[in-house]
Amino acid sequence: MDETEFWDLIDSTREGAENDPDTHADLLVERLTELDPETVTDFARHFESRFQRAYRWDLWGAAWVLLDGASDDCFENFRCWLIGQGRQVFEGALHEPDRLAELLGPDFDAERDGEAEEVGFAAYDAYEQLTGAELPDLELAVPPPEPVGEPLDFEDEEQLAAAYPRLWARFHAGRARTA
Repeated sequence: MDETEFWDLIDSTREGAENDPDTHADLLVERLTELDPETVTDFARHFESRFQRAYRWDLWGAAWVLLDGASDDCFENFRCWLIGQGRQVFEGALHEPDRLAELLGPDFDAERDGEAEEVGFAAYDAYEQLTGAELPDLELAVPPPEPVGEPLDFEDEEQLAAAYPRLWARFHAGRARTA
């Protein structure tokens, strides 16, 4: 599976799920089980490499603004969701996280969107269904222990507003700031 096939599979299953993360995961598993185990492993490598690329402080800050807070687990689920949004949104967010203000549709809802843990497990589930075994080691580099880049103080609303002016304006406009 090459990169284009990976993104085509992400896009077609997301569209079929009408952007519902749980249904997206189910459709991914369904489609992946139609493939051979080697192709499922390739899909997993593509997914995991992007998951690692998104382990960055600036993206965590964007998730914090979008979701009004993002714990470690929430940020993992956010990265799965971000990949699930497709190549344009994913690459746009990596290039400039504040662009998510424009890349996300007008119907983004922090209560419903922004997390897709099960999408991250789709290849693992499909491989196990196909083979009865766990997905083999993907032979990727060990991820860094901390996100890449400079950390932000997520509790400092002024710093977040300055770092993500478009996201802040879209998702926090009119909210009273705490002292």
